[in-house]
Amino acid sequence: MKVKHLIYALIIIVLGGFITYRVISNKNKKEESKKFGDKDKPTAVTGIVVKTSTFDNNLSLSGSIEANEQIEIHSEVSGIVEGIYFTEGSNVNKGQILFKVNDIELRAQLRQAQTKEGLAGENERRAKLLLQKEAISQEEFDVANADYASMKAQTQLIKAQIAKTSVRAPFSGKIGLRSISPGSYITPAVLVAKLVNTTKLKITFSIPEKYASQVTSGSVIDFTVSGSDKIYKAKIYAIEPEVEVATRTLKIRAIADNIDGKLFPGTFADVKLPLNIINDAIVIPSEAIVPIQDGKKVFISNNGKAKEVIVDATTRTDASILILSGLKAGDTLITSGVMSLKNDSPIKIKVK
Repeated sequence: MKVKHLIYALIIIVLGGFITYRVISNKNKKEESKKFGDKDKPTAVTGIVVKTSTFDNNLSLSGSIEANEQIEIHSEVSGIVEGIYFTEGSNVNKGQILFKVNDIELRAQLRQAQTKEGLAGENERRAKLLLQKEAISQEEFDVANADYASMKAQTQLIKAQIAKTSVRAPFSGKIGLRSISPGSYITPAVLVAKLVNTTKLKITFSIPEKYASQVTSGSVIDFTVSGSDKIYKAKIYAIEPEVEVATRTLKIRAIADNIDGKLFPGTFADVKLPLNIINDAIVIPSEAIVPIQDGKKVFISNNGKAKEVIVDATTRTDASILILSGLKAGDTLITSGVMSLKNDSPIKIKVK
């Protein structure tokens, strides 16, 4: 009896599993059928009719701001720092003494050299008189004259070393933080401070080689910096004579006034470089562009279907991009839903 009940139970379980399987299978088929049926349903998109217009071609670039002049201040001689005559972060003038290295030993050497120079000079004078009287030979006079010249050179050398103990500003500018104190021992390897001229600043940037012929010295550029809405102007004054092979770009340098002192060397600049004005240009919204491996493409409406078109795109702004080839005036350009479209996909377009 127990075996009979067990058989009935197994039969019920098998039938229940089979019924469940059929229900799930039919449900999946219906969903797949529904999806298949939606495949031919047109995709609702929006678009615009392509028109030509005059385009002020501005190339947006990234540049770096550099000081017009910038150096690291070092001492040319070793010794004890006797005095510091600048304030950190202050403006200094060209020729101003920045710091002084103790020169007591050098001055002692100078006095010794001057004494020897005087003695050598007197010997040279006497030798000249004796030579005139033919009391000594020409060779002896030449030796005395050479000794005198050597002593004069030694004196000049020590004077030059003494002059190096007073370090002066080579140009006017703002001096940075110092790394020495009075009484510290300094060598030529020690960085004392940095001196920068920030009244004028250099803006260095690079452009793609295809625009090289459109840039000339003397052109004015606009640029902005992070944290400020002010638009600054700079004038191009130098162009690299060759294109960099590795990047295929041409380096350009412009100079700008920093009257308000709010521009700092080392910061980035967003540069807008004006190029040739293009008449009958085709400019489209940036959202219409689809990046692909070999370039860019767009979709246009063609008899109720999306048609894929490869375009040559160049200068772009925040909202638009310039098309050099691939589109023509009168084309209906699809501007929304382009990432989900494929070539010949059915569409229902609403032209704005």
